[in-house]
Amino acid sequence: MAELNQKERMKIKRHDMPNQDPLVRRRNYDEVALGYSEATAKKEAERCLQCKDPKCVQGCPVGVLIPQFIKALREGDMVKAVEWMKVKNNLPAICGRVCPQETQCEGNCILGKKGEPVAIGRLERFVGDFELAHRTCPLAKAAPTGKNAAVVGSGPSGLTCAVDLGREGHKVTLFESLHGPGGVLVYGIPEFRLPKRVVYGEINYAVECLGIDIKIDHVIGRTFTLDELLNDYDAVFLGTGAGLPSFMRIPGINLNGVMSANEFLTRVNLMKGYLFPQYDTPVKVGRKVAVIGAGNVAMDAVRCSLRLQTLHSRKTNELPGEVHMVYRRSRDEVPAREEEFHHAGEEGVIFDFLTNPVEILGDEKGNVKGMRCIRMRLGEPDKSGRRSPVPIEGSEFEMEVDTVIMALGTSPNPLVFVEAEGLERTKHGTAVADPETGRTRKMRVWAGGDVVTGAATVISAMGAGKRAAADIDKFLKGEAPWQ
Repeated sequence: MAELNQKERMKIKRHDMPNQDPLVRRRNYDEVALGYSEATAKKEAERCLQCKDPKCVQGCPVGVLIPQFIKALREGDMVKAVEWMKVKNNLPAICGRVCPQETQCEGNCILGKKGEPVAIGRLERFVGDFELAHRTCPLAKAAPTGKNAAVVGSGPSGLTCAVDLGREGHKVTLFESLHGPGGVLVYGIPEFRLPKRVVYGEINYAVECLGIDIKIDHVIGRTFTLDELLNDYDAVFLGTGAGLPSFMRIPGINLNGVMSANEFLTRVNLMKGYLFPQYDTPVKVGRKVAVIGAGNVAMDAVRCSLRLQTLHSRKTNELPGEVHMVYRRSRDEVPAREEEFHHAGEEGVIFDFLTNPVEILGDEKGNVKGMRCIRMRLGEPDKSGRRSPVPIEGSEFEMEVDTVIMALGTSPNPLVFVEAEGLERTKHGTAVADPETGRTRKMRVWAGGDVVTGAATVISAMGAGKRAAADIDKFLKGEAPWQ
């Protein structure tokens, strides 16, 4: 087949991702996006211009060698595509599903300046899934260094740091507070967006190749303190995330039926009550649900609520209820990924924009029965650049709801700071660390991901874990002494 020239490549239209039908998928927890076929993946790969100065790589927090892996893919050399991918990214099947490519690699794609960018994320998923199925590229391990490191937290930053350190020959022990590894990848992201088999497949392969020791049910700050870890390990990386939820300070917040999105999604993901709708389980929502917020976590919460309602209605022969997303700004300010917003709308979520709760109303038994809200208008931009919402006087109204889920952001759990003298925190509760190296103010302790930045993306947490691992490796090898 003759090589296409640049003009011919630019005429190829971007290939859609096949998805489950909305009316079908709201009745199950199977993955919504079905993935490219091999033929479609190769056709999409043909669109890549192989730029001499690839802006897409600059937009990736871990610096994936995008042109190289795409070129190998379109030439049919999947083994080489995986090898190029894994130079920088140890978890491609995960990143291809949950990273905000539209604002990162794809957001910088030259094709996107005049049309649609190359579907880099979908191609990354295709390569990652190939590697999960065929295991053609074992993670290479350097000779043992005799040094050991403790990694606290097995979410994206901790996993990335642990794998990179293991590849350099250091002995790594990964500490996880829950009953299994994965962190937010397991307890926070629903099965229909990131199947657990993918997460466990990536983790198990890394452990098998590199000999990483995982200790579950270990809460650092309780099981061991940070200082106790430093007695046994040459270096410690903190990737504990940000799992402490935020709530609005309004009347009625303690009524039965109010919960955080963290609690709700953890119950859905770990207790899996949706598999047993014939029983009363801890994973329940009412017939009129309101999720407050419009980020990715809020999108996960509304879409899980829809599915729980549908499964319950099939058991009781009732009509499904309503799920509302209540957001104080407009559609244009929604911070969630466009794909997730689109999927939520297709599935039946009702969006209440420029609306803000001022009180949660309860019945005589202390259960939620409604919400008093106020209409908003957009004023001047805030520090983030988004226009600040301003209440419209006299616009209050009541909304009938029986479940309220708060998805308003999170902060780090303070437990890890217990008996950790010298580990400084900001006023927001995040650890103080150098953004380039991950070094904290406490000697031999590094930190990265949400515990430093607050809630952010999977790929940004991975980038922080990768940068910290590089610095820890230099420190353990005597190339970068602690200053």
